Amino acid sequence: MTSFFTRRIALTAVAAAALASLPAFAAEKVNLGVSIPAATHSFMGGINYWANQAKKDLEKEHKDLKITIKTAANAPEQANQLQDLSTVTKINALVVFPFESAALTKPVAQVKAKGAYVTVVDRGLTDISAQDAYVAGDNTAFGRIPAEYIAKQLGGKGNVVALRGIATTLDNERMDAFNAVLKNYPDIKLLDAKYANWNRDDAFKVTQDYLTRFKNIDAIWAADDDMAVGVLKAIEQAKRDDIKIVFGGAGAKGMVKTIMDGKDKRIGADVSYSPKFIYDAIKLTAEARLKGEKLPATTIIPSVLITKENAKDFYHPNSPF
Repeated sequence: MTSFFTRRIALTAVAAAALASLPAFAAEKVNLGVSIPAATHSFMGGINYWANQAKKDLEKEHKDLKITIKTAANAPEQANQLQDLSTVTKINALVVFPFESAALTKPVAQVKAKGAYVTVVDRGLTDISAQDAYVAGDNTAFGRIPAEYIAKQLGGKGNVVALRGIATTLDNERMDAFNAVLKNYPDIKLLDAKYANWNRDDAFKVTQDYLTRFKNIDAIWAADDDMAVGVLKAIEQAKRDDIKIVFGGAGAKGMVKTIMDGKDKRIGADVSYSPKFIYDAIKLTAEARLKGEKLPATTIIPSVLITKENAKDFYHPNSPF
């Protein structure tokens, strides 16, 4: 009997020693895909810069994290890249900045259906069941703040035109907020609002059309600092001096510097909407998934009015945007 128990204890000890020599099982590694539009204009240049900065910083900090970044020139290309990230790269988490809302909803939903955790950034999807989390700037404030500023500067009376971005949920939020403010000012007339795709050249063409059709315009809401550059070029070419206000958006360093220096009396303010939120979205998603946690359903980063008084706080000369 004693011999039996002695042998059993010895075998147990050997087994324990063998188990102890095995490497400990790590938590599941996070294979994070990042899908963003290509740097077709300066704001997207900022998005690309901050996404790559997040990859550099976070992979260095977390050995169990791999980040793959894909950039797309249009919605179909982004849809194809999402499929590749899912089936070839085999991501288990995704941070996606949709090129367009409707066109990317199904492709993103397909990635989520295969088990990936999905964080949508900025341009929301048309079906929120296709996402786990949403991170964005405050698009309501982005539309409300310019309208309030323009109404105040015009004394509640005048003609306004607007340039919209791309047909997305966030553009709708901005335009709805802008219109909601103007409803309180019956003597301010919104003459037209057309899409200019957050693009300087498109904004130049749309503004040319406005300047041809409307003989008096008091203010132009460009809804993007890149578009504001195109607006200013069209005004200069047409030699129009009736426009009192050009209000862009997002706080590009060139526009913020103009406000700081008081170089152009038409540009007295801007509204913040930093492309750095892509860095924040990637960091929040990666670190939550490394812990096996989820993000809040919605995370909104505030947008505020930028004026000469606070412009220095929003001026980042080394940023690409």
